[in-house]
Amino acid sequence: MPELQKITPFLWFDGQARAAAELYVSLFPDSRIVSSSPLPSGPAEGAAVVSFVLAGQEFTALDGGPMFQFSPAISFVINCDSQAEIDHFWEGLSEGGQKEQCGWLRDSFGVSWQIVPVQLEALLEANPEGVMSALMEMGKIDLAALESAAGG
Repeated sequence: MPELQKITPFLWFDGQARAAAELYVSLFPDSRIVSSSPLPSGPAEGAAVVSFVLAGQEFTALDGGPMFQFSPAISFVINCDSQAEIDHFWEGLSEGGQKEQCGWLRDSFGVSWQIVPVQLEALLEANPEGVMSALMEMGKIDLAALESAAGG
């Protein structure tokens, strides 16, 4: 029997669980939809339950209805190795959604994401005020501009 992941994010959608899972697995390497099935009974009878894997992390999505909405109080951080990777996730996840400040965005399903370079912590340590000032002016993160600010 395969070992179960200790914690699995469970996302509540309003009729878009399958579409969300398809978008996410199209953007992340090592990703796939594991299963998709209707709920046999209960308040969300017939709604889809979708299990999927993003970059090796298991998720579950449920078409539970309009009672609950996503909030930026919970977000997923994507640690990116390069500007090309930042651009890939920023463009792919923000399409039809809302671009926000400092690398944050909400996708078209309302899920919040933070698209950040893995170098951010080191850059902030090098010049906290300069890097934070530059970061506060950005929507999508410009890695070269942050590196320049860190050199200050």
